Amino acid sequence: MEKLIITCALTGAEVTQHQNPAVPYTVEQMAQSAWEACRAGASILHIHAREEDGTPSFRPERFAELMAAIRLRCPEAILQMTTGGAVGMTVEERLKPIALRPEMATLDCGTLNFGGDDIFVNTENTIKHIGGVLQSMRIFKELECFEKGHVDTVLRLVRQGFLQPPLHFSFVLGVQGGMTGEERDFRFLRESIPTDATYSVAGIGRYEFPLAEASIRAGGHVRVGLEDNLYLEKGILATSNADLVQKVVRMAQQYGREIASPAEARKILRME
Repeated sequence: MEKLIITCALTGAEVTQHQNPAVPYTVEQMAQSAWEACRAGASILHIHAREEDGTPSFRPERFAELMAAIRLRCPEAILQMTTGGAVGMTVEERLKPIALRPEMATLDCGTLNFGGDDIFVNTENTIKHIGGVLQSMRIFKELECFEKGHVDTVLRLVRQGFLQPPLHFSFVLGVQGGMTGEERDFRFLRESIPTDATYSVAGIGRYEFPLAEASIRAGGHVRVGLEDNLYLEKGILATSNADLVQKVVRMAQQYGREIASPAEARKILRME
């Protein structure tokens, strides 16, 4: 079976150190957490920026400082920048850090209710625009899909010529307003994409490790990290991002899946 690509989502935009003291905020905390995650087995680092107090940041200067620090500690890793930002950010704000030309970036493929009055807005024109910018800059796109309609949107935009292969999907499951994170949901999405597409699964909260195991068994790839889940197991907080990566590595060993290096991940995803 193909080697397993592990993505580590270091911090996100919503979780706080009040929820788990291990959530990194500062550039030094992020760089240290990235290094630990890579040493544990992560080949892709999913990057959001925070200000010193933990406020989500989309200042290009902050991203530049952060990416330089991570590259210094993890020179081989694939740095995957978010274009999702935080709820309420404009498309222009979300795209500003792309000027730094990361190797890889996310493309959110549909709108989602986040509870209350919070709406994560990704209109069809937004998807076309961000996707077009990434493709014109030769930045490899990860297609974040929170439910089946998002997958269908991607496939339609591919047929219409707005999005180009290779296609790498990220099934983000268990988010409020999206699909739940049961294994049936994962199987439904996995069976809905082209056979030559690659995919990773990100289970939110309690869904993280059951879905990681399902993807490992099925030959897919896995995303874990403190952005998505704060616990190593029920009632036990993770002490680092590396804790979460190491748990996936142990799962992979049980199923005979070797862990992909960053160079191997690039080949598997057809980034080169």
